[in-house]
Amino acid sequence: MGDVELLGLYWTVSGPVEVHSGREWSLFDFRDRCAAAQRVGFAGIGIWHADLEHVLERRTLREMKQILDDHGLAHLELEFLMDWFLDEDDDRRKASDATRKLLFEAAAALDAHHIKVGNIPGTPCPLPQLTERFAQLCADAVQQHDALIAYEFMPFDVNVNTVDAALEVVGGADAANGVIAVDTWHMEKLGIAPDDLRPIPSGLLGWVELSDGRRENMPDLIDETVNHRRLPGEGEFDIPAYVEVCRDIGYAGPWGVEVLSEELRNLPMDQIFERAYETTAAQFRAGVA
Repeated sequence: MGDVELLGLYWTVSGPVEVHSGREWSLFDFRDRCAAAQRVGFAGIGIWHADLEHVLERRTLREMKQILDDHGLAHLELEFLMDWFLDEDDDRRKASDATRKLLFEAAAALDAHHIKVGNIPGTPCPLPQLTERFAQLCADAVQQHDALIAYEFMPFDVNVNTVDAALEVVGGADAANGVIAVDTWHMEKLGIAPDDLRPIPSGLLGWVELSDGRRENMPDLIDETVNHRRLPGEGEFDIPAYVEVCRDIGYAGPWGVEVLSEELRNLPMDQIFERAYETTAAQFRAGVA
């Protein structure tokens, strides 16, 4: 695959977890996940904050870093930080700050590629305040680690659900470590075609995730989002076109595979990793490389 590096992101390879509704930590041992990632060809993996907390009940950050290094995994995604834009006296912000501390410490110790942030709960916030708080978040981050702060915009985000709004917040923050995260699933569900991404400057596009699915929405978008995505190449999205546009913009980083699928989660671990890697790698071998 030449210079193409793929990451098996957390919800893709976590196995049978309860996404946003119960036990979010993986039953698959961290070392076993890293070994499986290396075996199929992934250059890195992702960790959700609840899973990170669980892994740290048995291992230290130093031990986790050693495991990543032992398996040649150069890239790591950490997620997810929510409610960081609320006022400091809000209980949701206090919980967010605790997660921020956890993720920032992990980013420094594990040399993470980025920390993904956003607004999954869909909490309203004026864009000027959001921009100011994102700038503050990035300023705090740069003092503690080298990971990018990647804002992922999505249909559930009532404030940032267009390319223009993402540019206003992330571009307006004007932070060297603040970038936009593009997920092909969210783009399709927002009606954002590949060419619609071209206004994003190369310096602001800092992370890209690939996921496939049906263009026609199911009745329950939340259920569809967490249970019915498809592996790249197994749905109706034009994944190669998204890849081509991102490359035209100037994106040269690794690519994430984020497929939240109940069917995939219930496969044996080795099959999950193998299918996730092979289907995604095929998108690049098909002529987009």
